[in-house]
Amino acid sequence: MDALTLISQDHSNLWRLATTVDQVASEIEAGAPIEQPFFNAVFDYIEQFVDRSHHPKEDDYLFRLLRLRSAEAAAVLDTLQVEHREGPAKLAALRAQVAAAAQGQLAGGELATALRDYTTGLKAHIRAEEKSVLPLARSALLETDWAELNAAFLNNNDPLFGDKAREEFRQLYHRVASLAPESVGLGGHSVGTLQPLPDRAKAEVQLRVEGMESCYGRIKALKGISLEVRRGETVALVGANGAGKTTFLRTLSGVQPMSAGSIHFKGEDISKLRSDKRMRLGICQSPEGRQVFGPLSIEDNLRLGAYTQPRDQVEGDMEKIFTMFPILKEKRALPAGTLSGGQQQMLAIGRALMGRPSLLLLDEPSMGLAPLLVEEVFNVIRMLKSKGMTILLVEQNAFAALAIADRGYVLETGTVTLTGTGQELISNEQVRAAYLGM
Repeated sequence: MDALTLISQDHSNLWRLATTVDQVASEIEAGAPIEQPFFNAVFDYIEQFVDRSHHPKEDDYLFRLLRLRSAEAAAVLDTLQVEHREGPAKLAALRAQVAAAAQGQLAGGELATALRDYTTGLKAHIRAEEKSVLPLARSALLETDWAELNAAFLNNNDPLFGDKAREEFRQLYHRVASLAPESVGLGGHSVGTLQPLPDRAKAEVQLRVEGMESCYGRIKALKGISLEVRRGETVALVGANGAGKTTFLRTLSGVQPMSAGSIHFKGEDISKLRSDKRMRLGICQSPEGRQVFGPLSIEDNLRLGAYTQPRDQVEGDMEKIFTMFPILKEKRALPAGTLSGGQQQMLAIGRALMGRPSLLLLDEPSMGLAPLLVEEVFNVIRMLKSKGMTILLVEQNAFAALAIADRGYVLETGTVTLTGTGQELISNEQVRAAYLGM
């Protein structure tokens, strides 16, 4: 992963945030109450991440090097750097307007206009960097510049962009998603933390699939898939609709029959094991479309995820899930069918975690979610990855999946066509054209 990839990821998060604020502005205009804690969380994220970290890092490294190498750079960078300097003051003014509106001193329509003005400016700024600055950097910077730029952005101990700082930013984003109105976020009244799960030691290959085939009648959906997942890895399986991604996970879980091939898990051949026995070995799945048990309470859904576990550990594990997703605790007695799509996705992930998986299968976890919650789902995956959980991630959002994956496989019509590290696949021109829209 290079510096420009990190910058593009940050831009994606900010765009999702701006889109979310636009949606909330429309709701306020239609008479919805002003959720001041949500807006405070948004402004805290922008203040601490964008104005104190993202923009200074661009100014000190990317923009400085571009001015040295390109005569064209000044025309674009002068305007952008003025916007960087004016950003904190504009944010402070908007924060004051939200406070005034919450106290009845500013009409909802006026606040909605102010919010849209701010997000329009933010989106225009991102668009200018993506369409002008980043392409210019790719063509103008020298090899020595890239070494300096990447070293600065990829320094894990850097107080601005290092691992510790990024973890703090993820916590801030989690706060935004937790407090956002239910139409765009989780809709909670309290904010949890992405509390780490116990560390797991890394080892050798945990899952090995060789020559897997599966059919629907006469139609062969999987045509000899082979892949492996090492303990502690996050492996992404990406591809278009109909490529066979969900069929692969269903076959791996034992729900879909396998017509040829073998599956070895923790050194044991599980090809002929029933699905329930595979689950008892530690293969737990969060299925496509959530598939929560609608009439049952949230708490009962979580308990079902732990039905293979000793009873004396269930309550403690449930509290860990509630710490991650406080909205589930707030609604624990309600039927799961009353939850929003984002809340159901958190419940589905929580239910899988209740089984204490040694291999977590995630099938399209971001499908159908509001933009704010797409990043929140990937924040959860990053947290699980950082604690050593082994994850096989099936996801149509190829860029987001490959960006956090150690390795990835590209699936086309039931066949693996490409494999490599997440960064190698993101950089692959064939993948970029077919799946990343680049």
